[in-house]
This record gives sequence, structure tokens and C-alpha cells, in this order.
Amino acid sequence: MSPLTFFILALALVCSVLASPINLEKRVTHTGRGTWFDVGLGACGKTNVNSDKIVAISSAIYGSGGNCEQWMHITNTANGKSAYGLVRDECPGCGAGDIDMSPSLFEELGSLDTGVLKVSWHYENKDFEP
Repeated sequence: MSPLTFFILALALVCSVLASPINLEKRVTHTGRGTWFDVGLGACGKTNVNSDKIVAISSAIYGSGGNCEQWMHITNTANGKSAYGLVRDECPGCGAGDIDMSPSLFEELGSLDTGVLKVSWHYENKDFEP
């Protein structure tokens, strides 16, 4: 095989590998403070009630609302309790990894009297429903 033919075949192989779709799920775990609030009309345009499992994310992550209607898995890092919440609001006062939760969601992780929890969280797949 001539060097030119070998080079062309090698180049074709590399290009085909690079062009192949790769379906990878990148799950980033965030950490921060978890607080609770009385919900209502959220930044995502939906009216919520306190019994809904609602999450408000920081303005830095909320951006233009691309994560609206996205489920997330939240864990209280102090006691290991976890729950699912649905992004439906923005939290302007939250730091990048902080979240604000509806009372019913917060109570799945800890007591409302606590007020603030240390949490970790990540988004679920787009088609996920608990």
C-alpha cells in the first residue's frame, strides 16, 4: 500500500470517528444552600402552590429560562435525605449553586424550622418524571 493511500485511509477513519454522534450524559453535581419560600407565579410563567415540588434556581444558572420544567434530584448532605423538584422559578438572591424550594419539597429534606440546608443537586434527563 502506498503512503498516500495509507494516509487517505487513515484520514477517512479519523474523520468518520469524529463525525459519529456520541450520546453522552454529562451530569454535573452542584452544591450550595437550600432554602424555602412561599411559591406563586414563577419566572417560568406557571402559577404554583406550596404543595407542588418547586425549585427556584439562581439567576446565574436560570439565564433566559432554558432549565424551566427540568426535574432535579436534590440531597440534604447533612442527613442524606433526597427528593425531586421541578424548576419553575428564578432566585435572584441565590448564589450559583443555591436553590430555593417550595415548603413541601423542603420538608422532604428537613424541617422548615431549620430554614437553611446544605444541599447537592443535579438535573435529571430531559424526559425524566418521578
